[in-house]
Amino acid sequence: MEISGSAALVTGAASGLGAATAKRLADAGATVFGLDLAQSIERAGDSVPAGVTLIATDVTSGDEVKAAVDQIVESGVPLRIVVNCAGVGWAGRILSKNGPHDLELFRTVITVNLLGTFNVMRLAADAISKTDTVDDSGQRGVVINTASVAAFEGQIGQIAYSASKGGVHGMTIPAARDLAQFGIRVNTIAPGIVDTPMLAGVTPEYRKGLEAGVPFPSRLAQPTEYAQLAQMIVEHDYLNGETIRMDGALRMAPR
Repeated sequence: MEISGSAALVTGAASGLGAATAKRLADAGATVFGLDLAQSIERAGDSVPAGVTLIATDVTSGDEVKAAVDQIVESGVPLRIVVNCAGVGWAGRILSKNGPHDLELFRTVITVNLLGTFNVMRLAADAISKTDTVDDSGQRGVVINTASVAAFEGQIGQIAYSASKGGVHGMTIPAARDLAQFGIRVNTIAPGIVDTPMLAGVTPEYRKGLEAGVPFPSRLAQPTEYAQLAQMIVEHDYLNGETIRMDGALRMAPR
């Protein structure tokens, strides 16, 4: 599917994976609308690339996402690309010296990572379904969601994160089947350890340990590599219902 001339919705677009993806799609000719929390957009400041418009939106809010999608539709550029990057990664064990896992923490991780992804997908798919087809197959658009290798090998302390990302992976096939009649493909990227702001506070020694655990190449992935893969998925018309690991052959150890 052609990126140029399409509108793209990218969540978590003020930093990390979302920011890199928004820039790459804009550079490829898309009109990009980035959804993120107001405080995240404020932190981004003047670093927003050309061709990207940031909209303050809580992905867990039906009303706020609907308003953002309506704004994209009103731009007059057909919405055809959705990339869900918004997420949180707080840690906690089911049972620790502090007692049982905090229920609200678990609920929040599931709400942002899983429900937020579903919320954006359902509302954006509705808008995409009303656009014209772009090829003889009847294609209208593509949704790319973000899981994690933790969906498959969650580490100690990742119970909430793994559950949320496992849910994103689990939605891939049924979502692709649900939306097939509308010409909308659905795929998921499951990154390994990516050098995003979430790792900004780790020590050099800890970073070296993370890198050493990746078979090849033995380094952290870059957000630009996620963006590159997202672009490839958009452009590969026969790729549908697939979760793709981007992890350097990493298989997570228990801790």
